[in-house]
Amino acid sequence: MGSCCTPDNSCSTNAEATTATAVADSTSTVYAVTGMTCGHCRTAITNSVSALDGVISVDVDVTAGKVTVVTGGEPDDAAISAAVDDAGYELTGRA
Repeated sequence: MGSCCTPDNSCSTNAEATTATAVADSTSTVYAVTGMTCGHCRTAITNSVSALDGVISVDVDVTAGKVTVVTGGEPDDAAISAAVDDAGYELTGRA
Protein backbone atom coordinates (compact mmCIF):
# COMPACT_ATOMS: atom_id res chain seq x y z
CA MET A 1 0.00 0.00 0.00
CA GLY A 2 1.04 3.60 -0.39
CA SER A 3 2.23 2.86 -3.92
CA CYS A 4 0.69 4.45 -6.98
CA CYS A 5 0.38 1.01 -8.56
CA THR A 6 -2.86 -0.97 -8.48
CA PRO A 7 -2.96 -4.71 -7.66
CA ASP A 8 -2.70 -5.57 -11.37
CA ASN A 9 0.49 -3.43 -11.57
CA SER A 10 -1.02 -0.67 -13.69
CA CYS A 11 -0.22 2.87 -12.71
CA SER A 12 -2.72 5.18 -11.04
CA THR A 13 -1.28 8.66 -11.57
CA ASN A 14 -4.35 10.48 -10.19
CA ALA A 15 -3.59 9.39 -6.61
CA GLU A 16 0.02 10.53 -6.99
CA ALA A 17 -0.99 13.97 -8.27
CA THR A 18 -3.47 14.49 -5.42
CA THR A 19 -0.84 13.63 -2.83
CA ALA A 20 1.73 15.96 -4.40
CA THR A 21 -0.76 18.85 -4.41
CA ALA A 22 -1.68 18.34 -0.76
CA VAL A 23 1.98 18.30 0.28
CA ALA A 24 2.75 21.44 -1.77
CA ASP A 25 0.03 23.37 0.08
CA SER A 26 1.21 22.34 3.55
CA THR A 27 4.08 23.21 5.85
CA SER A 28 5.91 20.68 8.03
CA THR A 29 7.51 22.11 11.17
CA VAL A 30 9.52 20.18 13.77
CA TYR A 31 9.41 21.32 17.40
CA ALA A 32 11.52 20.25 20.37
CA VAL A 33 9.34 19.17 23.31
CA THR A 34 10.55 18.16 26.78
CA GLY A 35 8.88 15.90 29.33
CA MET A 36 7.68 13.15 26.96
CA THR A 37 8.39 9.60 28.17
CA CYS A 38 5.76 7.18 26.83
CA GLY A 39 2.85 6.41 24.53
CA HIS A 40 0.48 8.37 26.77
CA CYS A 41 2.63 11.46 26.14
CA ARG A 42 2.38 10.86 22.39
CA THR A 43 -1.42 10.55 22.57
CA ALA A 44 -1.88 13.61 24.79
CA ILE A 45 0.20 15.86 22.55
CA THR A 46 -1.29 14.45 19.33
CA ASN A 47 -4.85 15.05 20.56
CA SER A 48 -4.14 18.54 21.88
CA VAL A 49 -2.24 19.83 18.82
CA SER A 50 -4.54 18.08 16.31
CA ALA A 51 -7.49 20.07 17.69
CA LEU A 52 -5.97 23.34 16.47
CA ASP A 53 -7.30 25.04 13.34
CA GLY A 54 -5.10 24.45 10.31
CA VAL A 55 -3.33 21.37 11.66
CA ILE A 56 -3.33 18.54 9.13
CA SER A 57 -1.26 15.97 11.03
CA VAL A 58 0.91 15.52 14.11
CA ASP A 59 3.77 13.04 14.48
CA VAL A 60 5.31 12.65 17.94
CA ASP A 61 8.75 11.06 18.37
CA VAL A 62 8.97 10.51 22.13
CA THR A 63 12.54 9.14 22.03
CA ALA A 64 13.94 12.10 20.07
CA GLY A 65 11.80 14.65 21.92
CA LYS A 66 10.44 16.00 18.65
CA VAL A 67 6.94 16.79 17.43
CA THR A 68 6.37 17.28 13.70
CA VAL A 69 3.30 19.34 12.87
CA VAL A 70 1.95 19.59 9.32
CA THR A 71 -0.23 22.66 8.77
CA GLY A 72 -2.03 24.24 5.86
CA GLY A 73 0.20 27.30 5.47
CA GLU A 74 2.45 28.76 8.15
CA PRO A 75 2.04 27.24 11.64
CA ASP A 76 0.88 29.32 14.59
CA ASP A 77 3.84 28.66 16.90
CA ALA A 78 2.14 30.33 19.89
CA ALA A 79 -1.01 28.20 19.53
CA ILE A 80 1.02 25.01 19.10
CA SER A 81 3.14 25.89 22.13
CA ALA A 82 -0.03 26.53 24.18
CA ALA A 83 -1.54 23.20 23.06
CA VAL A 84 1.64 21.33 24.07
CA ASP A 85 1.62 23.20 27.40
CA ASP A 86 -2.07 22.32 27.95
CA ALA A 87 -1.16 18.65 27.42
CA GLY A 88 1.40 18.99 30.25
CA TYR A 89 4.66 19.29 28.28
CA GLU A 90 7.01 22.10 27.28
CA LEU A 91 7.72 23.17 23.72
CA THR A 92 11.24 24.56 23.83
CA GLY A 93 11.37 25.85 20.24
CA ARG A 94 11.72 24.71 16.68
CA ALA A 95 14.07 21.76 16.31
